[in-house]
Amino acid sequence: MAQLKTPFSLAPTSAALYLRVSTGRQADSDLSIPDQRRQLSAYSEAKTWPVAEEFVEPGNTATDDRRPAFQKMIDAALTRPPPFQVILVHSFSRFFRDQFQFEFYARKLAKNGVRIISITQEVGDDPMGLMARQMMNLFDEYQSKENAKHTLRAMKENARQGFWNGALPPIGYRVVDAEQRGLKTKRKLEIDPIGAETVRLMYRLALHGADGSGPMGVKAIATYLNDQGIGTRGGGRWGNGSVHYVLTQTTYVGEHRFNRRHYASQEPKNQDEQVIMPVPALIDRDVFDAVQQAMSRRNPRVMAPRFVNSPVLLGGICVCGSCGRAMTLRTGKGGAYRYYACSTKARQGALGCGGMSVRMDLLDASVIDHLENRLLNPARLMTMLETIVERRTDWNKRRHRQLADLRKRVTEVNQRLQRLYLSIEQGVADPTDKSLTRRIAELRSLRDRAEGDAQRAAAAIDQITPNLTPELVRTFSEAARAMFRSDNSAFRRSLIRAVTQRVEVISPLEIKIYGSRADLLQTFSSAPS
Repeated sequence: MAQLKTPFSLAPTSAALYLRVSTGRQADSDLSIPDQRRQLSAYSEAKTWPVAEEFVEPGNTATDDRRPAFQKMIDAALTRPPPFQVILVHSFSRFFRDQFQFEFYARKLAKNGVRIISITQEVGDDPMGLMARQMMNLFDEYQSKENAKHTLRAMKENARQGFWNGALPPIGYRVVDAEQRGLKTKRKLEIDPIGAETVRLMYRLALHGADGSGPMGVKAIATYLNDQGIGTRGGGRWGNGSVHYVLTQTTYVGEHRFNRRHYASQEPKNQDEQVIMPVPALIDRDVFDAVQQAMSRRNPRVMAPRFVNSPVLLGGICVCGSCGRAMTLRTGKGGAYRYYACSTKARQGALGCGGMSVRMDLLDASVIDHLENRLLNPARLMTMLETIVERRTDWNKRRHRQLADLRKRVTEVNQRLQRLYLSIEQGVADPTDKSLTRRIAELRSLRDRAEGDAQRAAAAIDQITPNLTPELVRTFSEAARAMFRSDNSAFRRSLIRAVTQRVEVISPLEIKIYGSRADLLQTFSSAPS
């Protein structure tokens, strides 16, 4: 007679305990893990099931399977033969809060002879028990989504009121206690002198470069910071992504965006789902806008590479007022005439855009005349720049305060180091203690960073903008006018692109010229005196 092989049923039943809480804060301070362990152990003992292994998940949600202890448990349960026959959980929601995922793993485990048992929601193995478990899982999933919705609503309101919801703050900021509401401490962001100067340095490099060498791109800034030994907050090296993040976040102008991305997919959310959280501004709005414009101009998706060295005076900045697309060079009469023509209309015809063509020499002359006689008029220049330059005093005052904070931090850290050195000399502390050695190294690193930031802050205080005088403005105006009249078209093209972002052709008789005061001030600052 053939013998029936039952590799799992003959083995004595043993159990694995799975214990989970949702957040790291619960794991540190909550009693849930010890209570789950006590109840699961008592249940296993009552069933005379020895505990084969224990899997603890401190601070991971059950809405997905990205849980180290969970994956380790599943891997063990799917070995042949499995080291345990049941997985004990306090409730099914401890295992999964997604009904589809729960059933997916439950069926994989069942094929290997492993069952999932909830000590508070016991169901049978018959179809009725299966249906009951699925109903419980559906309710758990619904409840999880409802809790997430209410939690997110509370966090969004918290952000609207200017309070920090947690996580690591952006570089240049630190989290501080703001107020006490009952048993809950509300926290806010404040500027951290160490790190703030690194952020300001990035913006200066993006606009002016190192020692006035000219604007630098993201990759060049990352290379410069690494070459200068200016590390990230954790002491690591800067990458292009981290530099780009700093240069594009509205947090640094006082508007931190909360709820920007979906947690699971990291896809950006719609603007109406985001919340603007007010924080102390690190960067002036004009400087921020100028950096965004400079980065946009370098973006090949915004200005095609062919426009960068184009001989056409307004190439890359002249656009059709009807469709917003670029106006490009077209010729007529065998090349005798040159026109700016709408690229959409040229490709698709009148159905694509009803835009017009404008003689190139007339449009170029109109733009130059406007810039030379209106923008570069000394009186108008002075008026335009006054609103920006008036802030110079405030900038310097703020930077002097920040410099004082940095120097105070250096003094405080030195005092801590001296106390540690004194305790070693007096025999109170053991110099071979690894934790003491590590603490001294941390303090030295903190002191060195603060000293470096203080030196850079001091060097930058008087390099924000030039001291404007009527004579200096007049000199700049005359020099710029001479560039416009120069035979060197590259000079004229560079000057136009430095002070003009966009020339929009509305009709043959109407054009709009858009520019930035910050760009104008940057051009003014870098011009030879």
